[in-house]
Amino acid sequence: MNRRMLRPLTLALLHFFLLAHLRLNADDSARLLRIDHYVPVKSIAPSMTGKLAQIYVREVVRAGIGLRGSVAPDRVILFVHGAGTPGEVAFDVRYQDYSWMAHLANAGFDVFAMDMTGYGRSTRPDPMNDPCNLTKEQQTQFLSAPCSPDKAQSVTTPESDWNDIGAVVDHLRKLRGVERVGLVGWSLGGPRAGGYAAQDPDKVSRLLLFSPAYRRSSSTPRQQPATRAAMNTQSRADFDANWDRQLGCPDQYDPLAREAVWSEMMAADPVGASWGSGVRRAPNVGFSGWDSSVVAKMQIPALFVAPVHDVQATPKTIVELMADYGAKDKILLDLACASHNALWERNHLLLFRASLEWFSKGSVNGSREGTVRMGY
Repeated sequence: MNRRMLRPLTLALLHFFLLAHLRLNADDSARLLRIDHYVPVKSIAPSMTGKLAQIYVREVVRAGIGLRGSVAPDRVILFVHGAGTPGEVAFDVRYQDYSWMAHLANAGFDVFAMDMTGYGRSTRPDPMNDPCNLTKEQQTQFLSAPCSPDKAQSVTTPESDWNDIGAVVDHLRKLRGVERVGLVGWSLGGPRAGGYAAQDPDKVSRLLLFSPAYRRSSSTPRQQPATRAAMNTQSRADFDANWDRQLGCPDQYDPLAREAVWSEMMAADPVGASWGSGVRRAPNVGFSGWDSSVVAKMQIPALFVAPVHDVQATPKTIVELMADYGAKDKILLDLACASHNALWERNHLLLFRASLEWFSKGSVNGSREGTVRMGY
């Protein structure tokens, strides 16, 4: 082979390898990474005031975005969990397309979920390791005889939850070089995320409150009464029964999805998994500082999601919350064939797609205000 023939062949080979390299790099940059973060916070929880807590945060992000170190404004989202299920279990279910975090990350968002003090992989205050700090009824599942608690009130409070969120939000703002983050709150995560946003509105771009807990008049004292147990547990039977009482449609959920959620719940709480047949543990936390007098002053754009069969945060209370909410930019999503656990049910992609449009465009199905019905 002479030089004149060799040169075109060499160029062709170089072109081939260049294209292959670019293709591989493109594939790698689109690959999702899951990154663990631990954010230190000086606790104000009554069970560990002044001590250092470590708040676990899971990040799901495209490799090409995460490795840059900074992202576009309003492309960082933080998920805040509810009363029982920690963040990485609630929002990153590793089954088919059920990860809400992955859905947004694939669309170019840098997505985080946190575990509050007392949940999941975050610091668990010492009283949570003692079944004596459960109610007498729950103690019977694990103890041969009842015992007196050494902690007679909740190990955390709404204020300590907001303190945790504030530490994580500030960490993410510094980590990704943004001024504001989007917040998603589920169930008790509603007053957690919403209550924090009411205090620090300049750090929050948009809110999505999915099945948020709400009472127009807050009568819960800031410190829990001494007669209340410090924590609670949920068994698999309790988990199934609570879900099953909210079924209004045939084939509303995939049984394998439910198995995946419970399996990840146990993995996130190895101590609870060793109690009896396996339970998840959580602090007993009421909510205050999240009523009509607070929400009426809020101006952060908000999307409220009301699953039609939800009996834990009923559509009626969510409609009331939207009516009381002060901002002009607000939408109510009426989600069909869905319960309090809609994020793990057959219609989960309707919820995920609505959230993507909300954080990308400030609309749902092209609407920027009023009520949007989906899945009917």
